[in-house]
Amino acid sequence: MKKDIIIPEVENVFVAAVQEWSDDFMEKVWFAYLVNDSDFLIESVMVVSKAFGTIDGEMKKTSLLRHAFVEVPAVSVVKIEMIEKSVLTLNNEFSVSYFIGNKLFDKKFIFKANFDSVSEIEEVPILFVDGVIER
Repeated sequence: MKKDIIIPEVENVFVAAVQEWSDDFMEKVWFAYLVNDSDFLIESVMVVSKAFGTIDGEMKKTSLLRHAFVEVPAVSVVKIEMIEKSVLTLNNEFSVSYFIGNKLFDKKFIFKANFDSVSEIEEVPILFVDGVIER
């Protein structure tokens, strides 16, 4: 039964977007990081990302990108992907699923369109650089 399914709440695991210099593009670009600020090792991590929204009144969406990490140690970060400049005008969604022990955790993190210009910048834990955090 649906009422018997217990979905644990995700705590201290989040996605952060950080601007970094890229020698390939010769400019600053945005990178998404998965931050595990918990005291637990997270295992079998799956991150699915996509962007969606409207441009000039037309609905747009990108293909899905999937990333898998065997484990992310406690109090650590892993780089997920670069956020392409052309999709900054869209909502960028990161669906994160992982296990702690034998419990499955799942949460969607959405960076709203144009987050690079309107979001509050704050220091990202563990990385100690400024960025945008979605909790």
